[in-house]
Amino acid sequence: MLTVIGNLKGGTGKSTVAFNLAVWLAHEKSGVRVFDLDPQATLSDTAEIREEDGYEPPLIVSNDIEELEALSKAKKGKKAPQIIADVSATNMPDLEKAISLAKRILIPVQPSQADIWSTQRFLKIVLSNIDKKKKPEILGFINRADTHIGVRETGEAEEAIKLLPNIEHLDVRLYQRTAYRRSFSEGLAVFEQDPMGKAAWEMKHLAKKLY
Repeated sequence: MLTVIGNLKGGTGKSTVAFNLAVWLAHEKSGVRVFDLDPQATLSDTAEIREEDGYEPPLIVSNDIEELEALSKAKKGKKAPQIIADVSATNMPDLEKAISLAKRILIPVQPSQADIWSTQRFLKIVLSNIDKKKKPEILGFINRADTHIGVRETGEAEEAIKLLPNIEHLDVRLYQRTAYRRSFSEGLAVFEQDPMGKAAWEMKHLAKKLY
């Protein structure tokens, strides 16, 4: 199944989410195929660091939209690998194509009004590029939530997601933690770098919700 991870606004942490989910799936028996369709190629860079440092399992990343299309349309067996695609508005043709092929669209949303507006615009692009008769699952969740209990923006953003049409709120929060930045720069998933850490628990919770 193809899961597209994206949003219009930069800085939502989509590449970090894509990388961690891909590594989690790579440890599973069915495996994963990963596509980086963002010209910034952050996901590809992290996969290269992982390979250079010899971490297992390796993560092979493609940026070939035609390969993604062929793979997503191929007949799937029980042991077929999951597919993850990291998309960006700076490569709109590939973003739109990936959306048209997706079975699920995962939208990380930062807790701010600007990100809610961006998500609304992204949903319009999604709806204009999908087959309405075979509508993919469209999920939104809070990423980079504030860790301070007194900050209201996270809860307000979650309520805003629930009010948006054509999207389902996924009851998961990933918080703004140094662990995500540090592990990403080292080519490791957060649950590999610190298996007992809070970030590891959050990411495993997201992965299990999805898969």
